[in-house]
Order: sequence, then structure tokens, then C-alpha cells
Amino acid sequence: MTTRLISDLHLHPGAPAITEGFLHWLEDSARGCDALYLLGDIFEAWIGDDLLDLAGSDPTGNADLAVRIARALRRLADEGTAVFLMHGNRDFLLGTRFAEQAGATLLPDPRVVTLGGKRVLLMHGDSLCTLDTAYQVFRAQARHPQWQEQVLSMPIDQRIALARQLREQSGEANSSKAEDIMDVTPAEVVKAMAEQGVTTLIHGHTHRPAVHELEVNGQPARRLVLGDWQPGKGWEILVDDDGEPRLREFPLGG
Repeated sequence: MTTRLISDLHLHPGAPAITEGFLHWLEDSARGCDALYLLGDIFEAWIGDDLLDLAGSDPTGNADLAVRIARALRRLADEGTAVFLMHGNRDFLLGTRFAEQAGATLLPDPRVVTLGGKRVLLMHGDSLCTLDTAYQVFRAQARHPQWQEQVLSMPIDQRIALARQLREQSGEANSSKAEDIMDVTPAEVVKAMAEQGVTTLIHGHTHRPAVHELEVNGQPARRLVLGDWQPGKGWEILVDDDGEPRLREFPLGG
């Protein structure tokens, strides 16, 4: 039994090396695994599943990229791999239509799953950054069904402009934030794990790959953080027959 977990690819037309590397990884390394979990921010931005209708006519290239990724995931799923998607802070508007085309199952955040016979908490990770109060206000708004319905009812060109504006605002805001504000809050990590009754947490979002040892309810625990993919380099967490999740950096071909 082999399970792979990844996050934070931030795929977009301006980074073709990462796209090609990911597609190659799906055809090579991920092929034959039992399950693949994508824990958010697979795309740099997602403006709605109707983006798929623009394939072949979208001058930005985002629609063609989305279709290529959906087809590649579907091929993996059709060969027997269970594919799971979780929303990130960039692609929180991913919907059931994309998931269906990709042969994937959408997961709520957080979600407890069984990996290697052990209960493991999966999250994107942004909800753990509670010191970033301004972001948490936006996150609550962006996850609200009424707000999402309002955004998705906008013409697609307006949504494209909104996504660009939000990315620019996020970049400007993050440039002035202290490093600790943009990382997880340790007390929130322990709280989340204790509430779910787990001693292993896997998440992404912070782009700070590491394995952290901690204590939850008097028991030794671990927090594994996935890294973001870059040209020539990817990150995954691999769980195989021994049931122990291992964080791994690997060269990204294409």
C-alpha cells in the first residue's frame, strides 16, 4: 500500500516547468500508488469550474492548463489510484465539476483519514495561522457559501480581474508581515490535533517543509509540513507498507 501527499504546486501558465514536471511525476512516480492526496493550492488561482468551458479559447492559458491537469488526474484515477482534493487558500473555489472530471473526491478541511493503519489529520494549513488576523477574516468570508455564490455569479472576466487583485493585495500584505505571523500558531496546532484525537498532522500552505516533534495530550506527536513545488524540485509525503509518513524532496523532471 502506497499513499502520496502533495500540496502547493501553484500551477499557472507562467510556470510551465512546474506543470510539465508535475505531469511527468503523475505518469512516473505517482503511477500505481493506492492513493494520492492533493492538500490545496494545486492552482495559483481558481475562478470557478466554468473555466473549463474556455479551453481552446482562453488567451490566458488557464483553461487549457486546467483541462490538462484534470485529464492527467483522471488517467491516474482510471488506473486504480484514489485521488483526493482539498481546497487551499488560492483554489478555494474548486468545485465538484472539476473534481468529477479529474476522477477525484473533494475533502473538507480538516479531515481525519487512516494512513498505514493510523489516524492522521490532514489540513491545508492556513486555518492554523491564527496570528494573521486580517487573513483569517478574509478566509472566513471566502469560505462562506453566500460569498462564493455571489463571486461565481459574476462574469468570468470580472472574476479573473478579482483573482488578480486578490493576489496583488496578498503579496503586498505579506511583504510587511512578520515571519511568525505567517507561520502556524503552535497552540492552534495542539488544539486541532487534540480535538481530533490524533498524534500526526500533515499540512502545507506555509512553504516551510519540516517535521516537527511535539506533545499532544501527554503523548509524543508529529507535524509534517509539505513544501511548495518549484522548477526542478518537488515535495511529497510518502506512506508505504511500514505506515510511517516520510517527507521527501525530489528532483522534478519534465
